[in-house]
Amino acid sequence: MAARLPSWAWVTGLTVGATAAVVALAVQADHGPHPTAAVASPSASASAGSHVSTGPKPSATPALPAASGAGRRIVYSIGGKRVWLVDATGRATRTFTVWPGTVNPEPGRYSVTLRTQSLKGSDGVEIEHVMYFTKAQGVNIAFSNALDGSSPPPADGKKLGGIRMHKEDGDALWSFGDQGTGVAVVN
Repeated sequence: MAARLPSWAWVTGLTVGATAAVVALAVQADHGPHPTAAVASPSASASAGSHVSTGPKPSATPALPAASGAGRRIVYSIGGKRVWLVDATGRATRTFTVWPGTVNPEPGRYSVTLRTQSLKGSDGVEIEHVMYFTKAQGVNIAFSNALDGSSPPPADGKKLGGIRMHKEDGDALWSFGDQGTGVAVVN
């Protein structure tokens, strides 16, 4: 009659065998052929939630504009149609594209002067997370997002100062910027 091994011996044997197989595969992978595409590293200004991808990155996230100030702030690029949320260390924690109105603010430093949870925009669209920070050409300039998540319709010659964004970006901006939060506007 053959001697029976205790159950712990079987578990130990299987664990040792599995570990050996993993080590052998790791060594083989380390010495085997490698793809020629380089892995791109995220930049220091990459937004929160970015991921690493392979190959060239033609649509890489734009870097935080150098002349946008220091400290915790909201940065808005008129030409880039983009907003960055910047923490106290100067690192962009999130960035996203926006749809500007027909009236742009002048480049400069501002702060959020008023926050309104929701209202009807001057274009007739129900909006939320409205954050006013300046006035230009007699028009209030504010960040907001449409309640239904839509992009703004064409302006038809109206003077509009709303800088609209996707709903999830509006939520993030609303959480980030209180009254008094700095806003840097750059070209």
